[in-house]
Amino acid sequence: MTIANKTITVSNEKIHPVDQRLPLAPTVVLGLQHVLVMYSACIIVPLILGAALQLPKETLSLIINADLFAAGLATLVQCFGNKYFGIKLPIMMGVTFTSVAPMIAIGVNPELGLPAIYGAIIASGILGMLFAPIMGRLLRFFPPVVTGSVLLVIGISLMKVAIEWSAGGSPTLADGSINPDFGKPIYLLISLVQLAIILLINHFAKGFVSNIAVLLAMFAGFFAAWLLGDVSFNGLGETPWFEVIKPLSLGMPTFDLLAICSMSLVMLVTMVESTGMFLALGKLVDKEVDQKQLVRGLRSDGLGTFIGGIFNAFPYTSFSQNIGLVTISNVKSRYVTAAAAIILLILGCVPKMAFIIASIPSYALGAAAMVMFGTVAVMGVRILSEVDFAKSRSNLLVVSVSVGMGLIPMIAPTYFQYLPQWSHIFTDSGIILSVCTAILLNAFLNQTSNKAH
Repeated sequence: MTIANKTITVSNEKIHPVDQRLPLAPTVVLGLQHVLVMYSACIIVPLILGAALQLPKETLSLIINADLFAAGLATLVQCFGNKYFGIKLPIMMGVTFTSVAPMIAIGVNPELGLPAIYGAIIASGILGMLFAPIMGRLLRFFPPVVTGSVLLVIGISLMKVAIEWSAGGSPTLADGSINPDFGKPIYLLISLVQLAIILLINHFAKGFVSNIAVLLAMFAGFFAAWLLGDVSFNGLGETPWFEVIKPLSLGMPTFDLLAICSMSLVMLVTMVESTGMFLALGKLVDKEVDQKQLVRGLRSDGLGTFIGGIFNAFPYTSFSQNIGLVTISNVKSRYVTAAAAIILLILGCVPKMAFIIASIPSYALGAAAMVMFGTVAVMGVRILSEVDFAKSRSNLLVVSVSVGMGLIPMIAPTYFQYLPQWSHIFTDSGIILSVCTAILLNAFLNQTSNKAH
């Protein structure tokens, strides 16, 4: 068996690359690559929530470990599953950023707090599982002109994050002041060297080494950061080696109707976003997603959110940056992402290991993120290349308007600032704006065009 992602034949039966089992060592290393790619995004939500609610360090540490553990469980369900759950594609699940604002709004209410947050998450997860079959019936509203547009917006939108990482993080600090270290020449140089490493390995190396080009570049960036003294292990000695993640360790959840409605809206938005990503990933790995698979995947989103609430974590969705890694590494096996899920489970129970990985500075990840997010955008272009623009002007309008709408939050963050607060769940996400715009325009313009002919 080789690492190459080609359909192979074993015992006269063809095995799709998605179902291909690789040797143990490459599977673990490739899984670690997935973890490193999504780790920063996975822990940023608990850090934001902890800062907003002024949570004590012990509570925040518990939530971070629970987040990693729950993300691992949710990923395993998606990778394997059964006839009710799991889309069985190489997907990594992580906390959705759409949930941040509603959770903070619930948490700062002195009458609600963390118990109401977790009660709302549990209830919204149950709603997601019940609503999945209804969303599955909407599959016909996601032709290539929609999925390609959405994937293009995902890649371009994420590029802002990658660029900021490569320059040393956000240009502004948490208190609103300017980050004095942003754009340091040494950060840019390290990112440039990492970019060169990825390009050279992909061009000259073959097989397994080529597949882990991103991981090798991140290790090089980590080593450079260590030489510069930017890797701090302060507090590592006080961090325990092992800690069991227990359900409801922060107390019993409470169920507030308005809080549940708020998080249920997040769940529905997440399912729309996930639908676009599931269909796009299916095309990227050459495995079409049918209605039954889509329902299983969406139902797993709900189950993952339910698990998150039970373990004092968060709502979960598929991570688009890992979809980019699947493309750039050309490794499509779901057993690799399952290995990554097991690593997340271990990290959740071994705080010392999680602490070390969390010590990687952002500029050591930026170049790798640029390549992966750019690849996601290019995959959107590839899907759109299958769309007939010559004979259908409607398709051109669908793509141009949906991409333009999707870029609004990135280019002009205050564009929708005077709209009601509840609407920001939709307007703050370029992906949601793009999905909704593309679906509506495609349904209206192309249906009208077909009737006219």
